[in-house]
Amino acid sequence: MFTPTTDPIAGSVAVSALVALVPLLTFFILLAVVKVKAHWAGLGSLAVAIIVAILGWNMPVGLALNSGVMGTVFGAFPIVWIVVMAIFLYQVTVVSGRFEDMRRVFDVIGGGDVRIQTVLIAFCFGGLLEALAGFGAPVAITATMLLALGLSPLRAACAVLIANTAPVAFGAVATPITTAGALTGIPASEIGAVIGHQSPLLALFVPSILVLVIDGWRGLRQTLPATLTVGISFGVAQWACATYFSYELTDVVASLVGLAAAVVLLRFWTPKGAEESRARVLTPEAAALPTEHGKKLDVSNTWMALFPYLLVIVVFGVAKLWRFGIDIPKWLASTDIKFGWPGLHGVVVGADGKAISATMYNFSWLSSPGTLLLITGTIVALVYSLNDANGKYKMSFGKGMSQVGATIYNMRWAALTILSVLGLAYVMNLSGQTITIGTWLAGTGGAFAFLSPILGWIGTAVTGSDTSANALFAKLQQTAGMNAGIDPTLLVAANTSGGVVGKLISPQNLAIAATAVNMEGKESVILKKVAGWSVGMLLALCVLVYLQSTPVLSWMLP
Repeated sequence: MFTPTTDPIAGSVAVSALVALVPLLTFFILLAVVKVKAHWAGLGSLAVAIIVAILGWNMPVGLALNSGVMGTVFGAFPIVWIVVMAIFLYQVTVVSGRFEDMRRVFDVIGGGDVRIQTVLIAFCFGGLLEALAGFGAPVAITATMLLALGLSPLRAACAVLIANTAPVAFGAVATPITTAGALTGIPASEIGAVIGHQSPLLALFVPSILVLVIDGWRGLRQTLPATLTVGISFGVAQWACATYFSYELTDVVASLVGLAAAVVLLRFWTPKGAEESRARVLTPEAAALPTEHGKKLDVSNTWMALFPYLLVIVVFGVAKLWRFGIDIPKWLASTDIKFGWPGLHGVVVGADGKAISATMYNFSWLSSPGTLLLITGTIVALVYSLNDANGKYKMSFGKGMSQVGATIYNMRWAALTILSVLGLAYVMNLSGQTITIGTWLAGTGGAFAFLSPILGWIGTAVTGSDTSANALFAKLQQTAGMNAGIDPTLLVAANTSGGVVGKLISPQNLAIAATAVNMEGKESVILKKVAGWSVGMLLALCVLVYLQSTPVLSWMLP
């Protein structure tokens, strides 16, 4: 049996932590400095992680290799499965010709301003998808939608990555918070309430940052009333719902409130420079197209254009929330096939001699968001094939379903990146490298309140999942808080909030965004555009959490 340790190198946690950072540094240096393609960077960093695990942490060769295998399998299912199905759903709307109608809908709702349309799609609609699906689906779907609106690939990728921050803590029906509660014994509702007093401050500014990234300071000034309205309404709804209503439904409520607030504002206010911004923000081909602002939408075409995304909400809402008569979430969960990974479960054990939970594999073949998206896409393909609208739209059911195979082929290299990154994460986690980094940071005593969000940031950046970051560090945060005299609930919440901005630079999310906008192999270009925002928001969170741990801002906590 193998038990991970935190100080295998020179008996020092600090030295061991610095060595544990080498695989992560390898990935980002290969990607951003050497500029190799992401899948090669992922494979290279995976190889380094295995070597470090064997030589540094004394992990048996077979266990190190098997850990990487388990991570790649997890990367294939459910992660790649979700992304493929999300893009498949979008492709059905494209080949059917219905996405042009969707473009007109957002053109009209957004007051003819592509910048506000971007906020509504990437932030509000993306937040709704994050609430219901998570795991990369919002990035994949909204990126392709922005691309279809006419944004350049780089702008579309940066926009969706930045937008997919504030909603992440409460994503997938607040799975990260529920996980943290289960691991620490702290009521999840209490953790959610504290997060509801942290992440809304990010939500307040994210729509404005989004416009700043795609259209500069001029665009920000011209749309500021709208971006602030969306950000404030989203943030207030997050705070109120997480504190007083239901932490599981926080993002659903916040996204709908933000969208409704924008629609109301645009009835009484019109942004300046909308037409001029098209030339700056859109591709030349898209900018030359006439806008639909001021025109009436055809009810039938509008309904069919919105149908796939409304169906997504219905399918995920039923799968995650329906407990009337039949408890659908419980029934779906009962179909999951859970088993200990051969050669790892019961072999890799904690200090108490018990098997590490991360060696359990859950094959959620029916309850996975990817399967739910497949069901949604199949229904959409069938409905579109039957609804020809007088010959305007022509797509057979077979042509729609063929997009599954086409999508798998088109994202083969991005999939390899995701598989290698998840393999890297599992090797680092099971060998003890990740927990060593966390233990090192937790040794700073009272100053740990400032550093606490960094753990969640690192965990999510490595694994691509705020849920995984909590699985790694929630218990450590609780223990560190108790030892340092800091409220453990605050630190567990900080881990989740830190993970929110870590998702922005996660290799997994970068690969998903790059694939969705046809920039495979150029993940480093996207990373350079968004890394500064990730670090900046992380620093703001660190300061906020530290002040919340002191009398200065302790009054903010519920």
